[in-house]
Amino acid sequence: MSTDRLAGETPPEQEAAPGTADAQTPDHPAAPEAPAAAEDATAPGTDTDTDTDTTAPENTTAPDTDATAPEDSRTRPADTTTPVSEPAPAAPGAEAPAPGSGAVREPTVSAPANATADALAAAVRAVESGERTAASFFNDAPRPARQAAPATRPPGEGPDTVGRTPQGAPGGPAPEAARPHTAHDAGGPARPPVTDTGAMNPAAAPAPAGPVPAPRPAVATAPGIEGVRQVLAAGGAPQTLAEPAAEVLGERAAEALSEDPWQLLGVPGVRPEQADGFARALLGPACGPGDERRAQALVGWLLEQAAVAGHSALEAAALRAALAQRSVPDPDEALQTAIADGAVLVFQDAIEEPGRARPTTGDEEEEQPVRILLGLDRFAMAEESVADGLARLLNTFEAVAEPGQDTAADAGGPGDDTAAMEPADADRSPATEGADAPAPGAPGTGAAADAPADADDTTPRPVRPSAAAWEAAAAAAPSPSAAELVRAAAHSGLVAHTGAEAARAEPAALIAAARSLGLRAFGATHTENGRRRLAAHLTTSTPEVADATMDPGTAAVTVSGLLSGRQGPGRDADGALALDLLVVLDAPQLDLETAALLVESLTDGTRLVLSGDPGVLWSAGPGRLFADLLAARFCPQVASRTPDFGPIGELVSGIGIGELSQVEAPGKEVVIVPARDAGEGVHRTVQLVADSVPRALGVPTEQTQVITVGHGGAAGTRALNAALKERLNPGPGRFGGFDPGDRVAYTPAPGRTVPGTVTGADASGLHLDCDGTAAVVAREQVGAGAVRHGWALTAHQAAGMRWPAAVVVLPGDAAGGLTRAWVYTAFSRGEQHLSVVQGVDQALPRAVAEVPVKERTTRLRTLLQHSVQSAEEPPAAG
Repeated sequence: MSTDRLAGETPPEQEAAPGTADAQTPDHPAAPEAPAAAEDATAPGTDTDTDTDTTAPENTTAPDTDATAPEDSRTRPADTTTPVSEPAPAAPGAEAPAPGSGAVREPTVSAPANATADALAAAVRAVESGERTAASFFNDAPRPARQAAPATRPPGEGPDTVGRTPQGAPGGPAPEAARPHTAHDAGGPARPPVTDTGAMNPAAAPAPAGPVPAPRPAVATAPGIEGVRQVLAAGGAPQTLAEPAAEVLGERAAEALSEDPWQLLGVPGVRPEQADGFARALLGPACGPGDERRAQALVGWLLEQAAVAGHSALEAAALRAALAQRSVPDPDEALQTAIADGAVLVFQDAIEEPGRARPTTGDEEEEQPVRILLGLDRFAMAEESVADGLARLLNTFEAVAEPGQDTAADAGGPGDDTAAMEPADADRSPATEGADAPAPGAPGTGAAADAPADADDTTPRPVRPSAAAWEAAAAAAPSPSAAELVRAAAHSGLVAHTGAEAARAEPAALIAAARSLGLRAFGATHTENGRRRLAAHLTTSTPEVADATMDPGTAAVTVSGLLSGRQGPGRDADGALALDLLVVLDAPQLDLETAALLVESLTDGTRLVLSGDPGVLWSAGPGRLFADLLAARFCPQVASRTPDFGPIGELVSGIGIGELSQVEAPGKEVVIVPARDAGEGVHRTVQLVADSVPRALGVPTEQTQVITVGHGGAAGTRALNAALKERLNPGPGRFGGFDPGDRVAYTPAPGRTVPGTVTGADASGLHLDCDGTAAVVAREQVGAGAVRHGWALTAHQAAGMRWPAAVVVLPGDAAGGLTRAWVYTAFSRGEQHLSVVQGVDQALPRAVAEVPVKERTTRLRTLLQHSVQSAEEPPAAG
C-alpha cells in the first residue's frame, strides 16, 4: 500500500474541536442507543457519525436513510419552547454499557426498581424449582388489563400468533433471558395479531392509574390546517410543523394536539424535549413527567428511533431503561398500557446458545429460554410477511421436468430440449399478449407457441425447461461458480448467492441462461449505478443472436423501478410481477418493508435469487434480511469463488476477514494520505479531488467520489461539500442553496440516494440530471432537504454504487463510529483508485479486527428457522 502523498503541502495546523456543535463526538454521553445503530450510525441526538440521514433535527445524528429533512433548514420546536437541559438520547439499545458508549445506560436504581428486580429474581427461582410455570408469571397482570375477546381455534391448534404474547392480557415484560419456554413457541412466521376487541372498546378499559391531570386550558381552533397552526402557536411551536402534523395526525390534528400535546412526537424530526416544552405551554401545571399520555408517546417514539437505527424490535429491558432515563416514573406500567392498547406487540424469541442441540420433537419438547421483544405493528407485519413469502416461494416451487417430459406445460406433445433452448422475447408481459393466438416467442409460450389458437385455455402457459436443458445452460456458464448458481436456481424456488464485485457476473450469467431457455428473467439492483453495471454484465454474458433488436440490458432494472412499473415486465392481470425468475442484487440493502412488497408481488412458483456481498453495510431501513436469511440456512446457498483482483480487491478481501494489511500498488491504486486533524483532512481531500487524482491518474473530478463517516463534524459531509463547492463550483446558491453544475444527492424516498447534477431551476422546482434521467424536485421538497450537495456522501449513501476513484476521509473524531462493515463498504467503492485520508491512527486496524458490525435486533432469523423446523415435523397421526 503506497504512502506517497498525492496532495500538496501541509496546510496550517487547525485542530478540530470535537466538542463543537458540528464536531463528530462518538463518545458523547448521549443516550441509550438502540443495540446496533445502522452500522455506521451512532445515537440520534449527537450529530456524530451516522449513515442514516433522517428527519431528525439539525443537531441530531441522522443515520443514512436519506429522508426528506435537511440538516440546514429543519424546523425545531425547541427553538421557541422552553429549553430542556437533559441530554437528547437516541434509540434504545439491547444492553446498558457504560456512559459514553452511545448505548443504553441503566438508570439510577431506586427502591421500587430494586423491588421489581427482587420480584423478577424470585420468579426465576420459582420457575427453576418447579413451584410455578413461566406462563403463570407472564399472564399475571400487576394491573387490570383490558379484556381481549377470546379467539376461537380448532381443537389442538396452537396460538393464533406463533411466539406472540396475547395483546389483551399482558403481565408486563417477563424476565428476558431466564424464563424457559419451548422452542416450538419461540418463533416462526407469526400470523396477524388476534383482534383485541377489549382494547378497542373504551368502555371495557379501567380508569388509568396515577393522578388525573388538571383540566387543560381551552384552545380555540379553526377548521383544517389553520386550526393546527393556532394550536402550535399556543404551544410556542414553529408554524412550519403544521403541514407535517396534519399529514401525520389526520383531519382532527388540531383537536388531537389540544387533547394530547405529546402526539407532536409523531411528527418527523420532533424530539421529546421539544414535545415536553410544547405540552408545558399548553397544559401548564397539569403537565408532568408522569402523564400517561407522555409515556405512551415516548414508547412509540423510542421504537421509531430504534427502527431508524435498524431494529425491527427491542428487548423489553432496553425499552424499560430508555423510558426510565426519560423520567417516566413507572416504565413497566407504561409498557403494559401500550401493550393493552395494541400500540406495541409482544414477541417471544428463542435465545441461541452455542453448542445447544436443536430441541427434538415429541411428546415432551425440550425447554429453551426465550427473550421478550417489543415492536411496532408495521415492522412486525413486514418481517412476518417476508418470512411467509419466502416460505411460499420454496413450497410452491415445481421441480424441473426430467428428460423425456414436456418442456412446456400441457403443450400437447413430447417436448425436446432444442425447443426449450430457443430464446424468447422475455421483455413482453403476458398481460399484453393476444388472448387467442400468442405470437411465437412471446413470454410464457416457449414450445407451446404452436398450440391451437382456439384452445379453451387462452392464458399463456409457463415455460418449463427440462433438467437436461438446465444442465446444458450450466455447462455453458462462464465460470464454475456461475454454473453452480444456474444448477441451484434450476432446482429451488429460493437461492442465496454471496460474492463481491467480481461475482456480479454470476447472477448475470444466470439471467442470460434463463432467458435463453424462454423464461421471463430479470435482475434488480438497489441503485441506477448498479443497474448499469448489471446491464454491462448481461451484454457480455448474452450470446449473439440473430435478432439484433433484443437488448440484453433491458433485463436489468432497479427495485424501485420494478415495483413502480417504470421498468421491467410490468404486472399481470392478477397484479403480480410478470416474470418467472427474479435476481435481486445488492440484497443487503433491502429493508423489511421493501422486501415484503417485493416478495408479495411474486406469484407462486416464481424463482427468486437474492445475491449480495455479506461484508457491506446493511440496509438504511430496519432489518437485516440478507444476513438473517444466510444465518437461518433457510434455502440453498451458493458462495462465489471468484475473487476481486487488483490491489483494491486484495485490500478489501483482507478487510472482509478482519485483516488490514499493506498491499503492493505500483500504479498508485491505493494511496494513504496522513492528516493530523480534521481541518487538514478537508484541505487534503479538496486537493485530491480537484488536482492530484486527475493529474496523476487521469480520473476526472466528476468521476471521483468522497466518502466520509457522517454528516456532522469538522470533516463530515456538510463541511466537505462546502469546501468542495467553493473550489469546484463557486456560486451564490441562488436556487435554494444550489447553482447549476452542483453535484447533488437527491432523496426521492427514505433510504434511497440518487446522485445527480443541477441543470437549472424555475417555478416548477430544481431541475436535475440523475444519471441521464431528468428530474424536477419541487421547491417544498428542496426546502425539506430532499436535495443536498453530493461531492461527499456517507458510506450508507454510497452502498450499491461504485466510481472510478474514491477518496475515503477518516477524521480523528470519527474513530468511535468505525466498524469492519463500514470500512469494507467505503474502501470497496473505488474501481481504479482509492485514497484514504487517514486521521484515526490505530483505531482503523482495531475496528477492522475487533468490531465486525453494529448488531441489530430482528426476528426474521427466528421466524425462518421456525418455518424450517415446522416443515421437518412429521404430520400428526389422524
